[in-house]
Amino acid sequence: MKRAAWAIAVCGASVLGGVLLLGQATGIGPVIVVETTKGTFAIETFSREAPKTVAHVVALVKRGFYDGQRVHRAVPDFLIQWGDPRSRDAAREGEWGRGPDASSGTPIGTAEVSRKRLHVPGAVGVSHPGKPAAADSQLYVTLAKRPDLDGYYTIFGQVIAGVEIPSRLERGDLITKMYVRE
Repeated sequence: MKRAAWAIAVCGASVLGGVLLLGQATGIGPVIVVETTKGTFAIETFSREAPKTVAHVVALVKRGFYDGQRVHRAVPDFLIQWGDPRSRDAAREGEWGRGPDASSGTPIGTAEVSRKRLHVPGAVGVSHPGKPAAADSQLYVTLAKRPDLDGYYTIFGQVIAGVEIPSRLERGDLITKMYVRE
């Protein structure tokens, strides 16, 4: 059975790999599913507010860029982060998440920072090395409200299913697969 067939409409809700999705996604963009060793969660994307960021991340997901990577940052009550291809190599753990090689090598090239989408629990954004337009492949999920981050980072999505999974993740946990459900 194809993964897309896992999404079954049921009375205004749907089921995704055994995870109940309440209501309809409001991001008007594709849903990104993240499978980890500790469970699966789904992210609705905000194509209207961050079209280039969503397109960039979706392209990386579709080419399998994130598959097999590990969470390289996990701070309780703050965030979890992944997106460094070097995290597949445990011998390079000291380098995970740092420097120019901690990305796909192709920055988004534009800053889509907005005050419309805020850093609430489950917000999904892209980190950057000091300039929002230099953001690339490192994604994060906030685990608590973080107004101190608002206006500095592009939020391109929101966790809509498996909301308890990101807070379970720790540094070194495996992102087994990511895929797009359109």
